[in-house]
Amino acid sequence: MTAGLTVIPSIMRASVLTAAGSLEVQERPVPLPDPDQILVQVSAVGVCGSDVHYYREGRIGDFVVESPMILGHELAGRVVAVGVNVDDSRIGRRVAIEPQRPCGRCKQCRAGRYNLCPYMEFYATPPIDGAFAGYVAIQSDFAHDLPDNVSDSAGALLEPLSVGIAAIRKTHIRPGSSILIAGAGPIGIIVAQTAKAFGASEIIVSDPIPERRARALLFGATRVIDPMEDDPSQLEVDAFVDASGSPRAVDSGIRAVGPAGYAVLVGLGSPTMPLPVAHIQNLEVIVTGIFRYTDTWPTAIHLVSSGQVDLDSLVTGNFDLDHVREALESDRNPESLKSIVHPNL
Repeated sequence: MTAGLTVIPSIMRASVLTAAGSLEVQERPVPLPDPDQILVQVSAVGVCGSDVHYYREGRIGDFVVESPMILGHELAGRVVAVGVNVDDSRIGRRVAIEPQRPCGRCKQCRAGRYNLCPYMEFYATPPIDGAFAGYVAIQSDFAHDLPDNVSDSAGALLEPLSVGIAAIRKTHIRPGSSILIAGAGPIGIIVAQTAKAFGASEIIVSDPIPERRARALLFGATRVIDPMEDDPSQLEVDAFVDASGSPRAVDSGIRAVGPAGYAVLVGLGSPTMPLPVAHIQNLEVIVTGIFRYTDTWPTAIHLVSSGQVDLDSLVTGNFDLDHVREALESDRNPESLKSIVHPNL
């Protein structure tokens, strides 16, 4: 390992999920980077809905927390050391982390779909530790240099923006397209901004909460609807993205898609739900999901550094390691959008 001028401690503080609903700040060894890895001093970590699921329920579907685990996978920081096979010119650079380690050898990796690698090690997915900690290690290729005009918080939020980019790529949105987005939470708001950046001319966001609908209009939506008052299925759009996980929203959203359109399911909801099969068949609607992302960080960095997507304005709360519980509970406030944890404050 090659280190810079910064003195790297042997012990760091980390917020550890010890059981569902239980967090402890513990001392952990600072990780030693593998030959192809870098060591990053973490500056900002976004709170994701998956972190909240693990915190409250101890699981997401088949992913079960069976031993103490560090949450957090949306992050940015500064390179403080590198493995022996990494150029030490990386030391000192600000980076945004793509929080995954695919095997690079399986069929999916060789096909360029490394997000579907069956051997994936993904931050804050059992049993892999995440980033609510002072330092993390990651393969050098998965640490993306940040321009000076992209803040640490925005760098952390390139991860959910990558989800938005992956979703919009699946919709085949192009200039002049129309899209319906169900859910005006963090991902829905990011998808709306991304759709606008990709050229969509009509961006309709559906959400039952008035505060969220009002916020969507500030972040790219051209129109908002209350699904409790207006039936989204009566629309006709080129594409639909579900960012809610609601079976009702998925059904009505797919029904709103016109002939040969696309429906992309992003929200975490019921593992099974009914679909309007006749509509899908008769109009040849393509229904798909997304699982994380592949090769999205360069696009995400461009969209933010060029001003086409605003991530800094999504931040509604900042917390240190001693207040991770409050950060995870902040989603109960309808005015909260993205909370950021700063492990080294």
